[in-house]
Amino acid sequence: MTDKLPDRLSVNPNSPHYNEELLKRDIGIRFDGKEKTNVDEYCVSEGWIRVAAGKAVDRKGNPLTIMLKGKVEPFFKEEKKS
Repeated sequence: MTDKLPDRLSVNPNSPHYNEELLKRDIGIRFDGKEKTNVDEYCVSEGWIRVAAGKAVDRKGNPLTIMLKGKVEPFFKEEKKS
């Protein structure tokens, strides 16, 4: 397993950018300097993230998302050692 995150990653299993092995690790996203916990998909090179738009869902039951543009920094969260 590599410690380098891909340019684009999605949590949706139907997406071509879905990677279950990477998602098993704890990944964090900093967007414009603030950590976001509700990111569905990100793209570093294009500078955007997709987040759920409230509780709205489409006719198939998938959450509606909005795209936010800005600086995207994915990282692996370190486990705190006691």
